[in-house]
Amino acid sequence: MKLKPMNDNVLLRQHEAAETTVSGIILATANKEKPAIYEVVAVGPGTKDVTMTITAGEKVVVGKYTGSEIKLDGVEYKFVKQDDILAVVTD
Repeated sequence: MKLKPMNDNVLLRQHEAAETTVSGIILATANKEKPAIYEVVAVGPGTKDVTMTITAGEKVVVGKYTGSEIKLDGVEYKFVKQDDILAVVTD
């Protein structure tokens, strides 16, 4: 099953957090908070007033309580408006 965002919506998938820190400390999974970094899966076409600047494959930062979550085929996704994206993550 595929999801296609409409208007200025963006479909995101949770970016997997590292299990260890840079110094090699292993993080406990029970107390771990979900990271605010997501990977863009699909982008809607935009509207007359909103031109889409985000593209699929980019990593973005969104607010903790932003958007609507959905689980499909065992994978958690989140729908947000393009305006709810706080930043694009670059290397």
